[in-house]
Amino acid sequence: MRVLVAEDDQVLADALSRSLRAAGYAVDHVENGALADSALGLHDYDLVILDLGLPRMSGLDVLKRLRSRGQTVPVLILTAADSTEQRVRGLDLGADDFMAKPFQLAELEARARALVRRSMGTASTTLQVGALIYDQQGRRATLDGQALDLSARELGLLEVLLQRTGRLVSKEQIVEHLCEWGEEVSHNAIEVYMHRLRKKIEGGGLHIHTVRGLGYSLERPES
Repeated sequence: MRVLVAEDDQVLADALSRSLRAAGYAVDHVENGALADSALGLHDYDLVILDLGLPRMSGLDVLKRLRSRGQTVPVLILTAADSTEQRVRGLDLGADDFMAKPFQLAELEARARALVRRSMGTASTTLQVGALIYDQQGRRATLDGQALDLSARELGLLEVLLQRTGRLVSKEQIVEHLCEWGEEVSHNAIEVYMHRLRKKIEGGGLHIHTVRGLGYSLERPES
């Protein structure tokens, strides 16, 4: 899961980024609205955390431009505690939720998880296909009730596939959702991670289907 944090307070941005990375997200950070607008035009994100008081382009303008392009990525806006008018305007422009500063990081993480779940069309914190269950909050996967020993990268890959069960996911999409700026992950590396993940889950009746040159899909087991 990939998140864009648009926040000009470096201390807050660092704390947010550390917290979200510890929760398993890939995080990109920008410190002004112009950079946020550019990043959103170039990359696909699973969530945007957007401060409204950004320099160079306000958060409201970033949000307005985002929605005018038809992008439906969930947006959590950050505002000053006394800025009711800005919060209302942000929600009217298409924000999905807001938090007033100061806030607790644990609450922000919970709201972020809820927004991502809602965007994927589920209210549950778990994803399940057959005997495979993935706890998004605890980042734990079990197969037939037995815990799977998966690396952080394999967990991220599994999450992407589970959220798109039965649909083809390209290597480019995988890289886009798993990697933040500065990370170099080749298509060959994706193949290695996929091979390791396949070996760990296919004994439970699941199958990761490869369409050469196009991508992968996690197939539901036959009933």
